Amino acid sequence: MVKAKYQDVLNLGQELNIQDGDVSEDNGTLKIKGTANTQYEKNQLWDKIKEIGGDSPSDIVADINVADTSVYHRHTVKSGESLSKIAKHYYGDPMKYKAIFEANTGILKNPDVIHPDQELVIPNL
Repeated sequence: MVKAKYQDVLNLGQELNIQDGDVSEDNGTLKIKGTANTQYEKNQLWDKIKEIGGDSPSDIVADINVADTSVYHRHTVKSGESLSKIAKHYYGDPMKYKAIFEANTGILKNPDVIHPDQELVIPNL
């Protein structure tokens, strides 16, 4: 029953390719664990859990680790994107594009010039 309630969380875990995943149900509590690639992916899972169960759900216990703690996320540039658009997506603030640019000066020379398929580091702030 509780597994069905949180099926969207389990689906997101599969979509994000969560490693070492385990799901069990015990006395009406869903227990999930696994390893997300980045903190951003872990946050996505927690946001989905809260969307379904509220800020402090009592019917789910999640133990999500992060494989790469050196970055917030790694982003592959898509056509039409800019650093400010990417910053707004990850941080909610387009002006934080400067942090993304600084983290990627090895491949970027100008914050106004990015190309599709470039992989950018999205730094922890």
